[in-house]
Amino acid sequence: MSRKERHWVVSPRPGPHKKFESIPLLIIIRDFLKLADTRRYVERILKTKEVLVDGKPRTDHKFPVGLFDVVEIPKIGKQYRVVPTHSGLNLIEIAKKDASLKLCRINEMTIIKGGKRQINLHDGRNILIKEDETKKVKGNVYKTGDSLLIELPNQKIVDHLKMEKGMLGLIVGGQNMGETATIKEIIIARSREPNKMLCEKSGKKFEAIKDLVFVVGKTESLIKIK
Repeated sequence: MSRKERHWVVSPRPGPHKKFESIPLLIIIRDFLKLADTRRYVERILKTKEVLVDGKPRTDHKFPVGLFDVVEIPKIGKQYRVVPTHSGLNLIEIAKKDASLKLCRINEMTIIKGGKRQINLHDGRNILIKEDETKKVKGNVYKTGDSLLIELPNQKIVDHLKMEKGMLGLIVGGQNMGETATIKEIIIARSREPNKMLCEKSGKKFEAIKDLVFVVGKTESLIKIK
C-alpha cells in the first residue's frame, strides 16, 4: 500500500495464518491486484465466489492469505502465489497448471486413535495418514521441518522433501528473507537459543534460524517462487 494513502488498514481475521504473517484478502484484491477501488466493491466481488484461495471460494474480505497460498480468479484467467521477499510478502503470477500445487511445511505431528498420524502443516491444514504410509515415500518417514508438495484442494501428497544437508531452502524471515540457499549444516543449540542452519549461496555462507528456513527442493524449487 502507498504510504499515507489511508488512515486505517483492515486487519486479518484469525485463521490459518498468524496476523503478522498474512495479508487480508481485501488488501490483495484492492491494493495488490488493483481489481477494485474501495472495500465495498471488493466485498461485492467476493460475494460472487469468483475468488479462490487454495482452490476454495472465499467470501470474507478479512480472510488471511499467507505463505505459498494460491489466489485464483478464474473469471479473468489469473493465478497468483504468495511468496516472501526482502520487503515482506508479495504476489507473483503463476501458470494455471501450477495453481493446483502447493508446498507446505510440517510444523507438528501427533498420533491419534486408529493407528493414524496427523500431520499439522504451516497453513493450518491437517493431513491424516496411516502409520505404515509414512514409509512409502522413498523409504523415509515424515518429520517436523520437512516439506510436502500437495495437490489442491484434495491435499493429496505428491512429493516429500526432507530437511537435511544439501537441500535447497527458502528463507522466510529475518534479514535474508526471500533468499534461496543450500543447507550446509544443521546446528543444534545446547542452550535456550533457537536451532540454526548454515546456508550457502553463490559461495557466501550465512546462518539462519532453523524455523525460518523452508525446504523447497533439492537443486531447484518444486514450485515457482520468484
